[in-house]
Amino acid sequence: MALTAIGLCSRALLRIGATPISAFDDGTAEAQVADALYAPARDALLTANAWSFATAQATLPRLSDPPLADFANAFQLPADFLRALGAGIGGRGRGLEYRIAGRRLHADAESVVLTYLFRPAEADFPAFFDQALIARLSAEFCIPLTENSSRAETMMKLAETEFRRARLIDAQQDVQPRFEDFTLIEARGS
Repeated sequence: MALTAIGLCSRALLRIGATPISAFDDGTAEAQVADALYAPARDALLTANAWSFATAQATLPRLSDPPLADFANAFQLPADFLRALGAGIGGRGRGLEYRIAGRRLHADAESVVLTYLFRPAEADFPAFFDQALIARLSAEFCIPLTENSSRAETMMKLAETEFRRARLIDAQQDVQPRFEDFTLIEARGS
């Protein structure tokens, strides 16, 4: 079952013995804490791994103003950009040397294909990510709502375990990367 932001927060609140919420602005302490901590915790978890469900590729539009130094061209990052995974040219999403400065990608190429992490809608989160996020939210909500640091520490350990489990499940959905450019092997063949 796909969860909303409110649903994810409510399940996290239930885990620490707090009252679930029906909206971020319902006036309760739980709602205030959830409203303040939800988005940063979600984005931190999304950017902590190259999740397959949050990975996209885009051809970036080149900007008319070049960077001041080091690279020939600047490109606009996508509006939903969270973190770069790689950049390439000619139909490849990696292999290009680049730098991100502000909301721009700098490179010497004339066109760039960016592989990046974006923020999907909560309804598109897979169940394994829901569980990792709920565990992380429980840990984040614990001290402000219960003032119990030992409980918060336990919740953080559970969150780390759920994160590792989610990463393992997500990694099994893809072919393992292989070495494409390994100079030691190339030198050996000469």
